[in-house]
Amino acid sequence: MRNASKAGNDDPLLRAALGSMPYGFSIWGEDRQLLLFNRHYLDMYRFPAEQVRLGMSLLEICNLTVAIGNHPGVTAEELNKLYESRFFEARTSRKVVRSEKPIRDRVVKTSHIFTEGLGWVVMHEDISEDIARDQSLADQALRFKAAVDNMRQGLCMFDKDERLVTCNDAYAELYALPPNLVRPGTLHTDIVEYRTEHGMKPVHGAPSFLSQHWQLRHDEQSRVVVVELANGKHISIHHQPMADGGWVATHQDVTDEYHRVAALEARERDLNLQNVRFDAAINNMSQGLCMFDKDERLVVCNTPYAAIYNLPPDLVRPGTTLTQIMSHRFAHGMVPLAGRRSYIASRKRLVANRIAAKDLIEMEDGRTIAIQHHPMPDGGWVATHEDITEQKKIEARIQRLARHDALTDLPNRIVFREEMVKLESRIERQENVAVLCLDLDHFKAVNDTLGHAVGDQVLINVGQRLREAVRETDVVARLGGDEFSVLAHSLGGPADAAALADRIVKLMAEPMEVDGHHIAIGTSIGIAMAPADGRDTETLLKNADMALYRAKSEGRGNYHFFAKGMDEALHRRRALEQGMKVALMRGEFRLMYQPLMNLEENRICCFEALLRWDHPERGLISPAEFIPVAEETGNIVSIGEWVLKEACRTAVHWPEHIRVAVNLSPVQFKKPGLIDQVAGALAASGLAADRLELEITESLLLAETDQTLEILHKLRALGTRISMDDFGTGYSSLSYLRAFPFDKIKIDRSFMNERTPRGESLAIIKAVIGLGQNLGMSTTAEGIETEEQLQAVRDQGCNEVQGFLFSAPLPSSGVDALLGISAPLAKAARSKRA
Repeated sequence: MRNASKAGNDDPLLRAALGSMPYGFSIWGEDRQLLLFNRHYLDMYRFPAEQVRLGMSLLEICNLTVAIGNHPGVTAEELNKLYESRFFEARTSRKVVRSEKPIRDRVVKTSHIFTEGLGWVVMHEDISEDIARDQSLADQALRFKAAVDNMRQGLCMFDKDERLVTCNDAYAELYALPPNLVRPGTLHTDIVEYRTEHGMKPVHGAPSFLSQHWQLRHDEQSRVVVVELANGKHISIHHQPMADGGWVATHQDVTDEYHRVAALEARERDLNLQNVRFDAAINNMSQGLCMFDKDERLVVCNTPYAAIYNLPPDLVRPGTTLTQIMSHRFAHGMVPLAGRRSYIASRKRLVANRIAAKDLIEMEDGRTIAIQHHPMPDGGWVATHEDITEQKKIEARIQRLARHDALTDLPNRIVFREEMVKLESRIERQENVAVLCLDLDHFKAVNDTLGHAVGDQVLINVGQRLREAVRETDVVARLGGDEFSVLAHSLGGPADAAALADRIVKLMAEPMEVDGHHIAIGTSIGIAMAPADGRDTETLLKNADMALYRAKSEGRGNYHFFAKGMDEALHRRRALEQGMKVALMRGEFRLMYQPLMNLEENRICCFEALLRWDHPERGLISPAEFIPVAEETGNIVSIGEWVLKEACRTAVHWPEHIRVAVNLSPVQFKKPGLIDQVAGALAASGLAADRLELEITESLLLAETDQTLEILHKLRALGTRISMDDFGTGYSSLSYLRAFPFDKIKIDRSFMNERTPRGESLAIIKAVIGLGQNLGMSTTAEGIETEEQLQAVRDQGCNEVQGFLFSAPLPSSGVDALLGISAPLAKAARSKRA
């Protein structure tokens, strides 16, 4: 900095500031002369301090850097041209121009900033270590990939959302997985379904793989599962949970080992039969074992045998007769339920006929003893006795769990279908049977806001209420999630089914207290009557489900009988769902734009983007029909992203004072990535953020979740405007205005239901406009169709109006014409953006 001092820069604060900078710093005048630099600048380029002076030209600096060998093979003139291009780019673009260049054994990143009247400020940063670190990480990743790909075992890793993170070729080859199922992000269930459909199954009657997987996900320790493939291979899967909720699993072909073990087991069984005298003497067997000779005298028995029948030491000595042992057992209450004589006679028959047999003996004391009897060539026999009382209880419990819902203890779908099949013969005899399919209303909101523990208790309470509502002969089942069914037979007719459904609806509407929470849910019920609505299980269930759909679509909290024609409506809905999946790809969606007028300036201030669907077969489909379906199926997320991009792309060439308004669905707030979608649409189009208005409805804030408010604040931070649409029609409008400071509130068109608003409607309009003025929010009146309506809202101080009085929704070309934008200019603007 000595030269800088000579130029008058002796300010100690300036010297300290320049010296403390962690990077090189230089300033160049508009005549390309060096005006200022710091020590880091000299060190970075290895410039001798005595050879660098203020006022040096750019070419002189280039001569010096080439002379000291910073750029082998490059001349000073070539280097000077390169620097000149950077200076020129920074000056003409008025942006920061960054570049990287090698300087002998290092890489330097420079940032050029041009300021009128000063010149160029250039920052010089040594990024050699960053590049080396990035290369090291890349090398580590390659080594990791090589190690994984060369493993003999198949390896896969899934995240906490059960989506594939990575897998190796061995994993894909083991199950012959197609490429689309080994891409990162693939759902675990999709992969398992493919493997199951191609023959994968559990071994030895084990539960389904997904059932075992569910247990593994909830177990913090590593576990091993063995499955069998269609080609006969046995695969051992070692599941290792990770701290973040995901897991790593290795898949190994253990077919040979599995067959070796099976062969060994078979050989061991043969040896047990051939060498029964030796094996019978082992006292650590889980079963009791006894051996008697042809004279019915004890040869040997083990400790478990004595324990089962509480035999004293003198009765377990060799030579003890069977009669003595049986007398002790009978005297101490160990009597078979079939009776003493029957039991003794069956034992003698087995011995006399040398019959091998297995028996389960139920005892009067409540125990169950499993006995295996094996005759021997010398006329004696060997038998094993095992107390399986607890095992039978466990098996009974497992069987019950397989047929009953573990949470509510209600019968499950299997039992429900079995009971329906039993009734088919009675239906053929014209007996009235009702199938009720139930869905809980607002249950998902309970789970999302209060947690699954509360949701589980709600389901338990629902099961109890359903038991209370039905007769003892009726069957109540939980089919899964919040779906329940009731099977009622021997009914007088539909009136009895309606009475039952009404009783259930009223019971479910009663609030319940769970962990201090006051919870109000309801239920919707679909009813199918046999034999009128079907005579077989599948038909009745399908028709009851269609009736349930109708009940939910009519407002929930009610019941609906199946009626002819519902299946056609369901087919139309399914066709709508299928068509929606490809509508975006085929370009069937388009946007219309309806203008909003600023009453103070008497000019257009905004256009609201309105979605339309031109179906190739059905023609124009009403948004009221397809948008609810899009929200239920989740397709609204991809459609909404397209609407954002298209609206911004169209609006960017409008006059700068005109905004575009886009409606956001509550479903878009529940899916990740909304912030990025909005930011991406703005960036791709070049539209200023303050020209984009995002409209939400009050239903979004019904739950008042912290997540929703956080997203709204982040959208506001981008610079966008936030409007509340259809204000005044929700549940608690004023509380929403306290929760979030909206830029605008739009008065719902329902308050403009008269040619001239009056009475209650006018009072509400006046109150909303006054509220907006007090809170600093602008107000827009929707549905303005008459001059009287316009004058009424203008008199109350409304800021903006929208409606057919001014214009119907227009295509983008119509907007251009309305704004006086020439077609060639609009086309050129769109082409430039594209």
